[in-house]
Amino acid sequence: MKDAATTVLVAGIGNVFLSDDAFGVEVVRRLGELPEGVRVLDSGIRGMHLAYELLDGYDTVVLVDAVPRGGAPGTLHTLEHDLDAPAPDGAVLDGHGMDPASVLGLLRDLAASMEVVRPVGRVLVVGCEPACLDEGIGLSPAVAAAVGPAVRAVTELIDHVRTPEGART
Repeated sequence: MKDAATTVLVAGIGNVFLSDDAFGVEVVRRLGELPEGVRVLDSGIRGMHLAYELLDGYDTVVLVDAVPRGGAPGTLHTLEHDLDAPAPDGAVLDGHGMDPASVLGLLRDLAASMEVVRPVGRVLVVGCEPACLDEGIGLSPAVAAAVGPAVRAVTELIDHVRTPEGART
């Protein structure tokens, strides 16, 4: 549960038993002390829990996850999610395996059912191109090397969105 001063949520997403899928969890584990108003959550595979957490309302949400986009393993991507985009076709409500788009689709449905207009102002994603999503514990070398730069990217995003000009762009 957030307090009234919290405006940013950083959520690490992923399954620690599926190799590089643990990227988001590892990044949030390594985040140092963050400014007041920033909450960090290791949501792991608890997509349903994350959707309900987002109902508390945040100006900005930063999701950290393995994001296959066809690039070289370890490549970092910073994306902005379109909150008005429909949930992916065939999105399945699975409390232990929902991707970020499905979580945000569920959030939209939950908010509508509770007559909450828009609990999240914007959603940014810091994603890493995985090398391996097979069963196994531990990140591949390329993805492990991307954790430090991802921590810096998340910290820079937080600093940016907490400025007056960053809150609008």
